[in-house]
Amino acid sequence: MLENLAAKIGVGRARQTHVEQVVLNAETFGKGHSQRRKSGPARVHKSAVDVEEKQLFQEISLGISTRPRQRQMPQLALSSPRVEEEKMQRTSATSSSAIARGAISNPKNRFDRLEYVPDPEEDEEPRPVRTQFLRDASRSIITYNNSPDLGFDASINPYRGCEHGCAYCFARPTHEFLGYSAGLDFETKIVVKEDAPELLRAELSSRRWKPQVLVMSGVTDCYQPIERSLEITRRCLAVMADFRQPVAVITKNHLVARDIDLLATLAADQAAMVNISITTLDGELSKTLEPRASSPSRRLAAVEELSAAGIPVRVLMAPCIPGLTDHEMPAVFAAAAKAGACDAGYVPLRLPGAVAPIFENWLDRVVPGQKEKILQRIRSMRGGKLNDPRFGSRLRGEGFYATEMRSLYKLSRHKAGFSRVLPPLSAAAFRIPTDQLSLF
Repeated sequence: MLENLAAKIGVGRARQTHVEQVVLNAETFGKGHSQRRKSGPARVHKSAVDVEEKQLFQEISLGISTRPRQRQMPQLALSSPRVEEEKMQRTSATSSSAIARGAISNPKNRFDRLEYVPDPEEDEEPRPVRTQFLRDASRSIITYNNSPDLGFDASINPYRGCEHGCAYCFARPTHEFLGYSAGLDFETKIVVKEDAPELLRAELSSRRWKPQVLVMSGVTDCYQPIERSLEITRRCLAVMADFRQPVAVITKNHLVARDIDLLATLAADQAAMVNISITTLDGELSKTLEPRASSPSRRLAAVEELSAAGIPVRVLMAPCIPGLTDHEMPAVFAAAAKAGACDAGYVPLRLPGAVAPIFENWLDRVVPGQKEKILQRIRSMRGGKLNDPRFGSRLRGEGFYATEMRSLYKLSRHKAGFSRVLPPLSAAAFRIPTDQLSLF
């Protein structure tokens, strides 16, 4: 069937790069139970395939990158209906058939030559897209950066892609390096680093490791919905607790409160803190802006639970969207302080690459009357563009509105009572567990 499909769409043998798929039940993910099958290329004009092949088309990975040095795409694992149902129950349905998704389509991958284009003559309702989980066979887990904008050098990302589906997520374009789209693919094709805890233990045990703060995660959320079942982040935290390795967590999911026991153990050595992103207190807005993340009230509940356990918590209004959520900053900081947060910060919205059309589409669907005002204010902070990638300005912006936002931040922080600066995390207690020494 797939060979016939390739022949019909005119794809030569040189372009018939096959991707091995591993179909797994979410309950046995990581236990090696699998059925293997082959899939072929897929991104073509819809009119080129018949009804039967179009149905097959929607079940396989859309898009094959032609970027010369692209790494081989990972193996595919489908979630079970039960797990998918549980996820859907944790979020409110919308009137759109693309239920609880931040994007409603797959913009073209910037590295692809072939593209899936819907036939405008077909009046077809888009169908809900099920989430797929793909195994990543990485041989290392700690990632390093040399960005002067960031306050850390090393981080861990247990997952690539994020089912939270935030319409504004800056990490969306990273999925294009895997041959996927920054749109629905980013939300529905989640790459799982199943061996992350074991890799982390090996790297922390190495003589090459210089004790320093690790951030979880620097790109996508380490507490996205599938973490509830796979517990990869929790197992990584257990490794860090063994080594007394300092960690700073960034999330917008209440699930982080599940791991209070491990985080409190680390916090006792000044080796843990949690950053919780709260972009708005408007629950209805959050349902469409961050469709599968915890509600604002649940995030505040996580702040309260973590703080009560002695774990330092900072609330981040990240991103702060000018013309849409910036006016909420005083209320967000006040609510955070009441819940027990130690500090608060913010990051102005920027829209790199494919994020811009996805966010613009979201504005058209949800707040069309405010679209031009919001985009104009973003441009005024980004040198006339929707994104300014320059170090030094990308995380704070420039111009009149950036200055006004900074002033609002200082006032809101002062009124909320965040007057002290949090002490830095310490690696002084770091140690290699005794049973690890025998490895050397």
